[in-house]
Amino acid sequence: MKKKNLIIILSVVAVLVIVVGVTAILNSSSVRLRKEQQDSACIIIKKGGEEIASIDMEYISSAGEEDFQADLDTSETDPEKHQYSGVSLIKVLDLLEINMDGIETVIVRALDGYTVAFDISEVEDEENMYIVYKIDGQYLKDKSEGGSGPYQIIARKDPYSQRWCKFVMEIDLQ
Repeated sequence: MKKKNLIIILSVVAVLVIVVGVTAILNSSSVRLRKEQQDSACIIIKKGGEEIASIDMEYISSAGEEDFQADLDTSETDPEKHQYSGVSLIKVLDLLEINMDGIETVIVRALDGYTVAFDISEVEDEENMYIVYKIDGQYLKDKSEGGSGPYQIIARKDPYSQRWCKFVMEIDLQ
């Protein structure tokens, strides 16, 4: 009986080691792609899950940079007023000439896996949703440098910064 239990335990451990190894290999390519995307400072634009554009800092800023103040309010700190520089998300989407008919939700995904969904009415408000790349006159640092960039989505009309998204890498129109 003990020998049979030992064989079962060793078999289970062997299967788990194989599963962990395969998962690590699959995840490493995903991490490498995300790192490359962060290094190139590009945001992938998708419509219905299909990639339709890849935009960089030059393209984003060509939609018309704006400076504005917003309060960063985290669970760890009191609200702090900062000066941000960026572009209204709807202006970037308009510059891409994307047909927005039938779009109800905009999903923003971050390098660290954080995902936030916005109703299209929030995005269409030119004074609400911004792709930000500067804070207090300085470019956002990437995650490895302790920053929140290279891009961050700020919902200006979110009073508690709850739905802001750091490390933006993908915007999916659905």
